[in-house]
Amino acid sequence: MQIIKTITLLVFALSLNTGVAQNIYAVSTARDKSVIKKEFPYDITLKAMDKTTTTSDKAFKTNGKPLIVAFWLTTCFPCRMELQAIKEKYPAWKKETDFEFLAISYDFLRNEENIYQRVKEEQWPFTALWDINKEFGSVLPGELNGLPQVFVFDKDGKLVYQKRKYMPGDEDILYAKVKELQKL
Repeated sequence: MQIIKTITLLVFALSLNTGVAQNIYAVSTARDKSVIKKEFPYDITLKAMDKTTTTSDKAFKTNGKPLIVAFWLTTCFPCRMELQAIKEKYPAWKKETDFEFLAISYDFLRNEENIYQRVKEEQWPFTALWDINKEFGSVLPGELNGLPQVFVFDKDGKLVYQKRKYMPGDEDILYAKVKELQKL
């Protein structure tokens, strides 16, 4: 049986109309950390952009190739910059090197429609998914504290590179890491 923890965060906001504080709740649907598989490819529920669900153990197929996983938020400008830079270079990268790439949203439920809209507008040439329960923070180094974050797994699923934040040119460093893995 899966243990579902519920953490309720209480946020007070002043109502413009009444001046009375209102309660706004965000409820976590993440499982207890103790039941989440902590080894690659994990067992985390993901939602595709067609609104079907899958799991990370199905989505994280290396097939003998490196896997890049980029975590992002709809409200994160550096995330947008990084994914745009990757989008521009991705077709050339794929012609030169065989690898898998997933962009996984780490947004809260309240941003669900914004996730679908962003992906539709951006027309990314790579697969976009959503960690609907925000569970990757329980299994990845650094707990996804600060986005964007990128993780590179080798052909065997071993984590070989991770980066937090984005500066122009970081995408070239990322791709160089993937090319190094192709030589092994």
